[in-house]
Amino acid sequence: MYQLIIYGPPGVGKGTQAELIASKLKLEHISTGAILRKAFEDKTELGIKAKEIMDKGELVPDEIMNGIVKECMRNINSGGFILDGYPRTLKQAKALSEIFAELDYTHVKVINIIADDNEITKRLLLRGRSDDTEETIANRIKVYYDSTAPVKKYYDDLGLTIDINGIGEIEDINKKILSLIS
Repeated sequence: MYQLIIYGPPGVGKGTQAELIASKLKLEHISTGAILRKAFEDKTELGIKAKEIMDKGELVPDEIMNGIVKECMRNINSGGFILDGYPRTLKQAKALSEIFAELDYTHVKVINIIADDNEITKRLLLRGRSDDTEETIANRIKVYYDSTAPVKKYYDDLGLTIDINGIGEIEDINKKILSLIS
């Protein structure tokens, strides 16, 4: 069973690679947004709480997010999963390790996609979204390095990280990833 986390800064291609990997390996692609939407739709207790918080424009606290992820992880198919967009903080990463231990997920690998800040900025500007300005992109990259990058160190220290160069053709990057996780 594949137990994967995909990681890296915004605009590096995590979502694209996660979809390809999930499709090719028949894995559940679990994204934070999808987890939250399903919890809302299923009207779970945690989903209702998360929706109330998000409707106020606030971030969902770690305790609620961790609980929603745990609920989702209990229902994984036999092929495994690729987790995209979570964990984003060291506290979430540690909670996820506890969830994995409880659910006996012992073969976790973290795919860390790397690209330099200039390449990321260029990619995000080319997307053409109204919220992708040079200033907002610079801020998102800073937030990544300030709060999310320590999660990479955590996984490095556990020996779970596989670094992948995210510059190149999508299919070539995907082939590299698949060869390193198999």
